[in-house]
Amino acid sequence: MTLDVATKTGKTPVLERMLSKYVGRQTSSIENDITKTRNHSRQRGNIMRVVFGIDVSKVSSEVAILVNGEKVHGYTMSNDAIGFSRLLGDLKTVHKPEIIFEATGVYSRHLQTFLDEHGYAYTRLNPLEAKKQLDSLRVRKTDQIDAEKLAQSQFVLNRKTTYVQKEVYQNLRDLSRFYQNLTEDIVRAKNRLHKALQVTFPELENILSTPTGEQYWNLVIAFPCKDFVLDLSKDELSESIRQSTSKRISDKRVAYLAEKLIALANQLYCAVKKNSPMLEEVRYYTKELLRLSEQRQAVLDEMVELAQPLPEYDILLSIPGIAETTATSIIGELGDIRRFQSANQINAFIGIDLRHYESGNFLAKEHITKRGNPYARKILFKCIHNIASASHTNPCHIADFYEKRKRQSQTTSTKPHTIASIHRLIRTMYYLIMHNKLYDYASTQNR
Repeated sequence: MTLDVATKTGKTPVLERMLSKYVGRQTSSIENDITKTRNHSRQRGNIMRVVFGIDVSKVSSEVAILVNGEKVHGYTMSNDAIGFSRLLGDLKTVHKPEIIFEATGVYSRHLQTFLDEHGYAYTRLNPLEAKKQLDSLRVRKTDQIDAEKLAQSQFVLNRKTTYVQKEVYQNLRDLSRFYQNLTEDIVRAKNRLHKALQVTFPELENILSTPTGEQYWNLVIAFPCKDFVLDLSKDELSESIRQSTSKRISDKRVAYLAEKLIALANQLYCAVKKNSPMLEEVRYYTKELLRLSEQRQAVLDEMVELAQPLPEYDILLSIPGIAETTATSIIGELGDIRRFQSANQINAFIGIDLRHYESGNFLAKEHITKRGNPYARKILFKCIHNIASASHTNPCHIADFYEKRKRQSQTTSTKPHTIASIHRLIRTMYYLIMHNKLYDYASTQNR
């Protein structure tokens, strides 16, 4: 039996000394049981499996090293270059180590990047999956025990290594989350601006068709209360309106807005004076909205630039109702769809698979599990309504299915129909991407 050992000077590495007793030793009884029940094709004999179970925390990680089901070493390492250097030394001591850890959000990203850069395959478990698999193995719970049980379970379950996506998918996911956070910040700032504007100049929300956008926010900055309107001459007011937008605006439109602004100002009974601190608050939130909107557009432009070379980008755009924002967000949240073995796996990944409960004569109403990616679930939920809206001019079989379900339904709620339509959308996307085809409405009518 051959054991690849890293060449080092000085003392023999601790892990090497601990593993040396396994050289030439027959497979342990634990592994023989595993071989018979879990992996009949694995050759028995002088086979040595070394599994590194790693429980990742914020600052440090617990490492448990098991050989043929028996723990030979364990230690705490810091989640930095020093700790990873120690782990690398132990990994180099053995041939083809099996590495397993639980995904802990941003904390496990450092370990994952380290393993990717050094070319080590690993198995990354989501927290729910890890909890289900380990609850039957442990009575007590500590970080050290979790690391050991992660490694022990690998001898029983023989999990496959995690599919490593291209870097562009991780970048798109990070940008997608950034885009979603900016959208949440914009909604929060809009609500606060609306609240403050109800005190200073509520009628200003009626100056344009919708109280949002660059021109509206610039008008709010210029006229936070009616005194700023009435103190200006008509020419000065017209010039302020003209400067409120970067687009071309006709003299007729400027005159119309000026007259409407004066009428709204005369209509208002103001609750604050011109020197009120409320005006500073209104201007602050308005400037924040301009800044956030500009940043969000920059993030979207970067997402489009990254996604354009990917073949699935044009495929998603070919589906009616899906534009740049939705297409890039779907790619960012779902990643490389080709790594899924079926469309049902994508359903489970985003948490729209159904929970079934039956006991005796009782049959519970089915609900989605909501255990997957909530961002992807939200994006696809909105996507169905966009597809339904676009179907008036650009037909789609998903919109046809959605409208049919609504007509046949006895309830007023559209959520069940939307979820069912998401299932159909996922199957459509999966088929098109796996076969590298663009969407064609006519081909869906022949089935």
